[in-house]
Amino acid sequence: MSELNRTRPSLNIGVEEEYQTIDPRTRDLRSHIQAEIVQKGKTLLAERVKPEMHQSVIEIGTGVCQNIQEVKEEIVSIRRQMVTLAKENGLRLAAGGTHPFARWNEQEIYPDDRYRVIVEDLKMVARANLIFGLHVHIGVEDRETAIQIMNGARYFLPHILALSTNSPFWLGMETGLRSYRCKVFDKFPRTNIPDLYASWSAFENYVNLLIHTNCIDNAKKIWWDIRPHPHFPTLEFRICDIPMRVEETIAIAALCQAVIGKLYQLHERNLSFRHYSRALIMENKWRAARYGLDGKLIDFGKQTEVPVRDLIHEILEFVSDVVDELGSGEEIAYIERILEEGSGADRQLRVFSETGDLHRVVDYMIEETEAGLFEPAQSSTAERG
Repeated sequence: MSELNRTRPSLNIGVEEEYQTIDPRTRDLRSHIQAEIVQKGKTLLAERVKPEMHQSVIEIGTGVCQNIQEVKEEIVSIRRQMVTLAKENGLRLAAGGTHPFARWNEQEIYPDDRYRVIVEDLKMVARANLIFGLHVHIGVEDRETAIQIMNGARYFLPHILALSTNSPFWLGMETGLRSYRCKVFDKFPRTNIPDLYASWSAFENYVNLLIHTNCIDNAKKIWWDIRPHPHFPTLEFRICDIPMRVEETIAIAALCQAVIGKLYQLHERNLSFRHYSRALIMENKWRAARYGLDGKLIDFGKQTEVPVRDLIHEILEFVSDVVDELGSGEEIAYIERILEEGSGADRQLRVFSETGDLHRVVDYMIEETEAGLFEPAQSSTAERG
């Protein structure tokens, strides 16, 4: 029993969101450098706020949270403070996987050696990578367990992507995809769905070979849709567009936690979720990026197409006992609302269909990013103002 307790994952959670900094007059992206928002954010929130490669991207991250309620409290607080800070400095924040009409070649790179090296290495591929994601870390401390659970979790990635899709526009064009962000990012090397790994040592051998042959200098340059984080004892989901509403982020994070919890439950019983090849899962990823919640994914076991919404309901049923144990039922229930109202991409497209104006789409993204942040805390924000 002590051995089991030693290797049992904590399933603690950390969440990172990447926000767009918007000029309220033009609705285009604008650098946050002059406003010193990152520096001012660090004063308020310490290491919870970081710059990203482009000067119009701000990344925030929670601490290590023990449950989804802690995540919600932190994310709402950080979003609220960053939205307020942006407004005070002549900017607005928007959450979307891509900006509807900004041009990447007009965006400056943040002055940092790490980003300078990436741009030098990847050239235009890096400069064009003007995208905004949601990353969810789930604590799986034993590395051998982590690699086995990652093998199974790969199957669920397209379903999770479909829920988060929020990037239907690129360079002022309607792309026809619900997540164009995926197609921008997969120009990077070492992206998309990972291969199957028989053991942690097999994964380490892969990483060490890349380092030894000067492909990478460290494992952080492996940018798969799910990966064992090189510095934290977590599995990191990286497939998602950043959703607009804070409740969407919380619901998707809760689903990621529940999937890992369920797969561990099977693992400790010497069972495993059936493993499928990278090539098959990539078929589903394409469908999720192209059609989002309105498409069909392949049920590989039955070898048939199934509507995405039906499959997501199946996943919710699959993880339901773990959700009860985790106490995340209320947060994960918001997924039903996403299924009813559509993902961020569906709602952006609706606004564009009604208005024909991408500036109105940006306005909508800003409104949704701020939605629900200030109601519970009117008194505290009034005191600060």
